[in-house]
Amino acid sequence: MGERRSAVMRRSPLRNKCFLHFSFYGPVKPRSLRTPPWCASVKDCEVALRASTPQSGRTPSRIHELSPEEQRVYAQLDPSRFPQHIAIIMDGNGRWAGKRALKRFLGHQKGAESVQYVVETASRINLPWLTLYAFSLENNLRRPKSEVSFLMKLLKSYLIGNVKRMNDNNVRMAYIGRTHDLPQEVQDTMQWAMESTAKNTGTTLTLALNYGARSEIVDAVRSILTDLTTEAHTRGCSVDDLLGAGALEALDEPTITRALYTREMPDPDLVIRTSGEQRISNFLLWQIAYSEILVTDRLWPDFRGLHLLEAIADYQRRERRFGGLGESFTDEDLNNLEPAEQVAEEIKDHLTPQAETKPTPALSRR
Repeated sequence: MGERRSAVMRRSPLRNKCFLHFSFYGPVKPRSLRTPPWCASVKDCEVALRASTPQSGRTPSRIHELSPEEQRVYAQLDPSRFPQHIAIIMDGNGRWAGKRALKRFLGHQKGAESVQYVVETASRINLPWLTLYAFSLENNLRRPKSEVSFLMKLLKSYLIGNVKRMNDNNVRMAYIGRTHDLPQEVQDTMQWAMESTAKNTGTTLTLALNYGARSEIVDAVRSILTDLTTEAHTRGCSVDDLLGAGALEALDEPTITRALYTREMPDPDLVIRTSGEQRISNFLLWQIAYSEILVTDRLWPDFRGLHLLEAIADYQRRERRFGGLGESFTDEDLNNLEPAEQVAEEIKDHLTPQAETKPTPALSRR
């Protein structure tokens, strides 16, 4: 939200040629703090926020603020192998309420409480990036309007009620998704919360709102094509001219990555899904190519900071390979491998159909 993209063109040393070079600028500087409807004046809000906003860029250790149970788990972790980015698919609010014969909206309210527990634990262990799948594009399109309306009110209430706590915990707010399609009053509250926490230097909490990974990729491609068309118009040449001059070859994975909503953050190291569902649900499809995935049967309203630390412990017991062989694969293992030619011959022999031996026909008597 509040970000702009631009394509920069450079002249090739060769005349009459265009060379396309994409670069994407970061977020636009926040606008001056506007007066939210719940503040008597901008000054009132600024005074309240200034009192809780960290004045130093340093992020002091806050491990001592963990609960005794959390400290016991944390003591077993290797600080050098902490994930830099954890993304969570928060699922199970409705089922949590259904198991207790409660209305669904009470499950969503309880889920909002879990958000703050997890965020505070993340900030205490200095987790750099935490992304929460809060509201999907499919939720907006397929859920009953009454439920969507309640979720928007809950989001607005959560932001209003927790900005001070975010500042107390040195947490910075950010968003990804087609947030421009959300109600305007919700967008205003989101903008206010982001601006109010912009100077914090601890955990960056990113809420995925009206988000879908496929739509993110579509938006990225549209952005690149728009920049290409704009640059062609600016330089007085056609898009075909740019494509013929190397623009198509310049389109690579880093270019697309820089056009995504998440270009300011690293890819997730760990993805957690609550409620036991074994699917990704259109979440960060591009970014989680090599992420570790942990699925827990625990419903989101029951998820706490302790369970976040337990997930990190599970993550540290794994070996990330990124398509390679992993650290446990030694040179001795490599030396014991059969030569490629021998393996190829064995495969060939295995796949070659054996000629069937036909029985010798009996000689007929004359």
